[in-house]
Amino acid sequence: MIKIKHLIVLLVCTVTAFTSCKKKETYDPDPQFRADTTAIRAFVVANKIPAVKDPATGVFYQIITPGSGTVKINNSTTVTVNYTGRFLSGNVFDQSNGTPISFPLGGVITGWQIGVPFIQPGGRIRLIIPSVLGYGNADKGPIPANSILDFTIDLISAK
Repeated sequence: MIKIKHLIVLLVCTVTAFTSCKKKETYDPDPQFRADTTAIRAFVVANKIPAVKDPATGVFYQIITPGSGTVKINNSTTVTVNYTGRFLSGNVFDQSNGTPISFPLGGVITGWQIGVPFIQPGGRIRLIIPSVLGYGNADKGPIPANSILDFTIDLISAK
């Protein structure tokens, strides 16, 4: 009986040692970014969306209304917006429901930080954001990991 007990303890220790030495998989965003870009291009073509790809970042955008003014919008700018966030399937995952929301631009996903400055107050933009510029490979509430995000944003004010 004691031998069996020792064998079980030895087995548990061995398994624990091997599993704790197992290499953790690291996330490489490059293949995901390429896959997202391919999917976004197909989506834009299939839906005849006149979107442009920002060559520096990979965010696709369509300026629906440019707005007016000369506000220098950056990450410390507080923006007030109405928005709808969808997946490429068209399913809405978040929206402001016509109630304007204000926040510092630096407090939101990178895709917004890149795209919102393309317009001025009174403007409307559609951003189609690769997952690596959204929530990456992490689940975020109703948004699964590696999700491409499609936002329509009305910029009400920027201060």
